[in-house]
Amino acid sequence: MLCDDCQKRPASVHITQITNNQKIDKHLCNQCAQAYGDIAFSLDSKFSVHDFLKNMFYAGAADNVLAKTGKACPNCGMTYHDFSRIGKFGCSACYSTFGDHVEPLLRRIHGVSTHTGKLPRRTGATLELKQRIKKLRYDLERQIVQEKYEEAAKIRDEIRGLEKELLSSASEEGNV
Repeated sequence: MLCDDCQKRPASVHITQITNNQKIDKHLCNQCAQAYGDIAFSLDSKFSVHDFLKNMFYAGAADNVLAKTGKACPNCGMTYHDFSRIGKFGCSACYSTFGDHVEPLLRRIHGVSTHTGKLPRRTGATLELKQRIKKLRYDLERQIVQEKYEEAAKIRDEIRGLEKELLSSASEEGNV
């Protein structure tokens, strides 16, 4: 099948657009699809349809098991089924009640489960130090498991230095 726009290259992208209850199907080549406008994902990205579908089926199975257990928040009574339908938790206790299931969900949706955006100016340096220490502790554990003790010692020393820096910055702010 040839591209609907240029009629030269083979169509490799299928776009369905629904506007005012009218369905419009377009079959485009990669070049015309990129010029067509904002598509939800880049054609050059590392997006894998196989991984996407695999994760969707896995997520559905996990969500169904949790929904069948009837686990509910002790504070507000919200169930995981309610959360998946509404998209919001009912209270802060929901995070601890369903926390084990939320982190994998965030990883599936966003690729990570930690926020990597901007940090506040006032406490940004402190938060950055804490994040760095947390990452280094994870790296330290990996090095120990792999029996790379020299590298582990270097990381341990770096953690100690950052912890001292964290304590001194906290005492300067009057937090200690």
